[in-house]
Amino acid sequence: MAGQGLDSTDNITDSERPAAALPETMQAMVTVGHGGLDKLVWHEDWPRPEPGPGQVLVRVGACGLNNTDVNTRSGWYSKAVSGATAGDGYDDVDTEDPSWGGAPVTFPRIQGADACGEIVAVGDGVEAGRIGQRVITDNWLRDPDDPLDKNKTGYFGSECDGGFAQFTVMPSSNALAVDSGYSDAELATFSCSYSTAEGMLTRAAVTDADTVLVPGASGGVGGALVQLAKRRGARVIAMASDAKHEAVAALGGPGRGPDRILGRNPVNLRAAVGDERVTVVADVVGGDYWPTLIDILERGGRYTCSGAIAGPIVSLDLRTLYLRDLTFTGSTVIDPEVMGNLVRYIEAGEIKPALAATYPLRQLREAQTAFVAKEHTGNIVVLPWD
Repeated sequence: MAGQGLDSTDNITDSERPAAALPETMQAMVTVGHGGLDKLVWHEDWPRPEPGPGQVLVRVGACGLNNTDVNTRSGWYSKAVSGATAGDGYDDVDTEDPSWGGAPVTFPRIQGADACGEIVAVGDGVEAGRIGQRVITDNWLRDPDDPLDKNKTGYFGSECDGGFAQFTVMPSSNALAVDSGYSDAELATFSCSYSTAEGMLTRAAVTDADTVLVPGASGGVGGALVQLAKRRGARVIAMASDAKHEAVAALGGPGRGPDRILGRNPVNLRAAVGDERVTVVADVVGGDYWPTLIDILERGGRYTCSGAIAGPIVSLDLRTLYLRDLTFTGSTVIDPEVMGNLVRYIEAGEIKPALAATYPLRQLREAQTAFVAKEHTGNIVVLPWD
């Protein structure tokens, strides 16, 4: 049922469905331009893609939601926009820089980066033995001849069509085989949120000697930061609204949640933290509260950021930065090994999905409305085969 979380039908993996000839068309939610939710247009007979050389065709079992999809559709990435992430479009979007990479997006576009499914066909140069593999996406599209050049990267569902459809194509190298008992809906929570979080922690070089403060810990990336920082042995202080503390405490399962949970924006953060020495702030929130987060950092501390859902324009006293020997890192394009590591963590049971709700793909507008409202804890996923 829409918005009610996982039910028994979600546990059916693609490999368990009856084999059938591939249809020529498919159901898909197509983004037709920058703007509000009306830019998401449902199609019953969109042409099914064919895999080209080096590509695979994936039958999508589930696709997770993330801020990138909302921000690209709404145009939030444009430097002309200064407000918080929102589901509606903005009137002042510049057409030159409306995407994560600062370049125009081609429409119509099928968005959706966090796909889980089964490979059902392969293009030239791909081993036929990949057919039948269960996969999740590595969302970063890299130049195979220069994979470390961040200027040559694209994003699945942004620079190419993604997973908000019954079928999608991607480079074979971006379809990562995964051996897991999790449902498609559960596996669809990992690709964006957890790779973003692991990329942030990698860039900040978090170890078991750190105490990590995580604002927005109830969100997809925030919850992933909690789990992945704990996996590294760090002490974790989570921040979330009081109504979500129970769910945040349960992240990762018994004994794997945050060490402490504070309110979303304590009036006196220093007093709330007490004697704790915060060495890392891992932030995707930003907004007006941001200077308070910076002030809490220990001398020599690190701030790492991969989002600004509460607003991108913040105030910084440069004396705080240099007199306290702080290090700031932005994190978007993750290191190539991050997704492979995440698959290992999943298969070893070292991280757990946080599935908040599922919706039929045809109800993507409702799903994104709930996603932007942020009343949930974890990730929201859409199912194309309702």
